[in-house]
Amino acid sequence: MQGPIAAGDWRERARALAGEGWHLVDLCGLDRLGLGGSTRFEVVVQLLHNERKELLQLHVAAGDDDPELPSVTDVWPTADWMEREAFDMYGIRFDGHPNLVRILMPEEWEGHPQRKDYGVGKVPVE
Repeated sequence: MQGPIAAGDWRERARALAGEGWHLVDLCGLDRLGLGGSTRFEVVVQLLHNERKELLQLHVAAGDDDPELPSVTDVWPTADWMEREAFDMYGIRFDGHPNLVRILMPEEWEGHPQRKDYGVGKVPVE
């Protein structure tokens, strides 16, 4: 298994894959806290090639304390809401995203609930 794609290589790699006919199917965040590896946060990307009937899964390293990647909304417009969800749930910032705001949690929500170090039970349920 290959290691994750470096953040600085992601946009160029995405453009090359789109040029080869790959379409974005899914993009989600991943917190690797306690699992080891080179970086804590990654983005997992699933691509489909319709003509070849193949699926491709990629991991893109997003960083540790302040995870950030270039947005690929200009390559695959469908990445828009997926990147927003990864930002909302994991705090992964997507540089160049046209509207990077929360999509699931209220705007005033503090923190990112899918991070492994997020305090469970920290906010009382109404």
